[in-house]
Amino acid sequence: MIKSKAERTKQFIIEKTAPIFNAKGYVGTSMNDIMNATGLTKGSIYGNFENKDEVALAAFDQNYNTIVSYLRKQIEVRPNMIDRLLVYPETYSVFLDLPFLKAGCPILNTSVEADDTHPLLRAKAVNALKFWKTAIEKSITTGIERNEIKASTNANEFSFILMSLIEGAMMQAKVTGSSEVLKVTMNYLEKMIKDLKA
Repeated sequence: MIKSKAERTKQFIIEKTAPIFNAKGYVGTSMNDIMNATGLTKGSIYGNFENKDEVALAAFDQNYNTIVSYLRKQIEVRPNMIDRLLVYPETYSVFLDLPFLKAGCPILNTSVEADDTHPLLRAKAVNALKFWKTAIEKSITTGIERNEIKASTNANEFSFILMSLIEGAMMQAKVTGSSEVLKVTMNYLEKMIKDLKA
């Protein structure tokens, strides 16, 4: 389907501003940042978006969808559920080297900033976490059904732990600029996943 000029401009604004919102946050990203990144005037931006909120929400979707599609590509080529779960520690152990994750996880960044200040962004982060948790639980449940994962595995608990280890390690790595915490935590997570094997 061919996009109209307005749709293309809107997408251009989203793509150019998404990394800035992820790095600087909603409050830290100014209209000047948006104008500098896009080379457009304030009028052009507001001709496509009602306000900064709308740009920020679209930027979150862009950042989140980039990660989801990257992970999905890695996961879909692996038929075994243990191997699929191993995509997480493999990806996040090198997140500082992945251009779209360099500024950190958009879910974590948004959660920290918007938990009390921006209900719409907070809702997006909550939905993203729910979606991620459901995907992990589904992999575990399918793995149990196929006798690839131990029947005693609690999908709910394991998904919480996996997500907490990833987000906690990313936060520390981002703040310190050191990948040591990532290496240690992702190695630990890898062992945990391999231990699920039936």
